[in-house]
Amino acid sequence: MSRNLFSYVVRYDYGFAPNPFHDYCTLATCKPLIRKHAQIGDWILGTGSNEKRIRRGEYLVYAMRVTEYVSTKEYWLDPRFERKKPNLLHNWVTASGDNIYAPLGDGCWHQLSSYHTNADGSRVEKHVARDTGIERILVSDDFVYFGGEGPRLPECFLVGGEFQMICIGIGYRRFKNETTVFALENWIRSLGLRGFQGKPWNWVNKRT
Repeated sequence: MSRNLFSYVVRYDYGFAPNPFHDYCTLATCKPLIRKHAQIGDWILGTGSNEKRIRRGEYLVYAMRVTEYVSTKEYWLDPRFERKKPNLLHNWVTASGDNIYAPLGDGCWHQLSSYHTNADGSRVEKHVARDTGIERILVSDDFVYFGGEGPRLPECFLVGGEFQMICIGIGYRRFKNETTVFALENWIRSLGLRGFQGKPWNWVNKRT
């Protein structure tokens, strides 16, 4: 079975979406179509924003090979992901928790105070709708996350290169060509690094 590569721009890099902490990189909020379609073995490539104040459009934020997916309810109940439930008052790692939806039954959810609620902790309906509209969380224990400190992608991955796998702007790009998937995988392996390696851009630059 062929694998896919999903490439997109990580516009807001707080360590929330994706969340690379506590041994797993998880994509639990945002990007509903990627969460819907990605299968085990697929790669997800997140690159930096090229917005004027950021200028990280050709740099790696993270790459993860999907090794598991769970439902939103399963994510909430699984003890492996208990530490991913947010605590905004402790430190930046706990504040970035993405396990924010407690099932109430009948398709209803309690949204924990998090980066997707209002400042007073009240729920934001548009986030609830987008995040729970696809009740599917992507999980990886095979990933590397650099945040705002990642390397520049090879020229062959950029616009005009052999593979041109980088995404520009809103949305995402999906590649079904196994050669393209292998190219990314081989480059990631060549870095010789796994897991959390660098701080999110918004931590490094203290931007809100």
